[in-house]
Amino acid sequence: MKYKTKVILYVGIAMLAFIGGAYFIYQQRTHFNENVTINGINVGGLNAKEAQEKLAAAKVEKKVYLNKQLIYTAEPTESEFSSKDLAKFEAILKKQATTLPNDKKINYTLTPAKVDGKKVASLKANVEAKLNEADQSRKAPVDAYAILEGDKVKVVKEQTGNKYDVSAILKEFSQKEGNKDIYLTAKYLKPVKENSAIVKQEEKKLKELTGKKITYTVQKTEYELTTADILTSARYQAGKYQFDTQALKNKVVEINQKQATLNKSLAFKTSEGNEISVPAGTYGWAISAYKAEKTLTKALENGETKVDAKHDIYGEGYDTRGTGYDTTTNGGIGNTYVEVSIEKQHLWAYRDGQQVASIDVVTGNQSTHNDTPKGVFYVMYKQTKTTLRGSRADGAAYASPVEYWVPFTLDGCGFHDADWRKNWSNTAYLKEGSLGCVNMKPSEAANVFNNLSQSEPVVIY
Repeated sequence: MKYKTKVILYVGIAMLAFIGGAYFIYQQRTHFNENVTINGINVGGLNAKEAQEKLAAAKVEKKVYLNKQLIYTAEPTESEFSSKDLAKFEAILKKQATTLPNDKKINYTLTPAKVDGKKVASLKANVEAKLNEADQSRKAPVDAYAILEGDKVKVVKEQTGNKYDVSAILKEFSQKEGNKDIYLTAKYLKPVKENSAIVKQEEKKLKELTGKKITYTVQKTEYELTTADILTSARYQAGKYQFDTQALKNKVVEINQKQATLNKSLAFKTSEGNEISVPAGTYGWAISAYKAEKTLTKALENGETKVDAKHDIYGEGYDTRGTGYDTTTNGGIGNTYVEVSIEKQHLWAYRDGQQVASIDVVTGNQSTHNDTPKGVFYVMYKQTKTTLRGSRADGAAYASPVEYWVPFTLDGCGFHDADWRKNWSNTAYLKEGSLGCVNMKPSEAANVFNNLSQSEPVVIY
């Protein structure tokens, strides 16, 4: 072979090699490696446009795994990829490109430019439901906490559990929601630990309540209450105290038994000098355990050392604030009261120990069981020139104008004048008595009315 011919041959071979190499490099740069997948779909050997079209045409059946265990399979749906996503495929193509063919398995995740939010939300909701369903049989962790019991603070150690941290798992889901197959890692709820800043703060706030003493004054009696007398236990959470005040409730029962007058029969010396026991009515007061809890726990928090029980009392009937708290004489009835004897059909009124009225009256009709109730009540209010309305024993309605009206029960019993009454004998109440009220002669009613005051005791026996 001649020299010239050889040169031409070598040059031709070199050119072919160059062209072949260039084509190889071109192919390698413009096509995906063999084992490259996007969203779990193989795109090996395809260029960017072909890969985009393949994913756009694919039916997507998403599967969700937790720690490699399948937990949910969604119904197959149309892909949401379109030509608008081509630039994303080109970027991945460039990223995975190698000079020589590479069979390394690599999966890339792409999210379409336009995503059906409802579809994603539905998938996420179903995954959340599966996690919550699985959680029903799992044990929740228990946070460490500080607790005050009696007058001492201790810390209870945390307990671990295996309940899922659903929000953390869903956060990972959101990062992988574009994948065909979504692999999630289980994450678990963690308890607050005993050496955490939270528990240390709880311990500090509870210790501020220990060693306290509060003087609780009930009328003229003082009770020295310690922290343990007020609190059975206490917690401090989310910036607020939580109290168990059973100890205080027991103390309130003790105080009420000793001093309260509400719902108790009261010893009473009649105007005729007899010592009797009058059944409970609506008159009186007692300490409300609920109010005392609010008052005394607030005092503990604020470092107060003296508290008056006056604002912690309650009553019954017209005035639920309680009556007679400031009265300690005469068994809690005091020296200003109105007294009615059913047997004697007589009324006495006293102001500051001085008798200001003594009159005959007519009380409720005994034969029709409209008896005036016995007990210790109180004047609800006073009213002049009004009309009393109601129904008689036979059901007939009545309307009776009166000059003076002083009710002492919620069901309508009170003192009033009765100008229609003809029979004022001391036996009238047996068959011709009132419907429960205490009738007074018009000529005597004004004096009684003027000498009564709101909330004063009404003693009926």
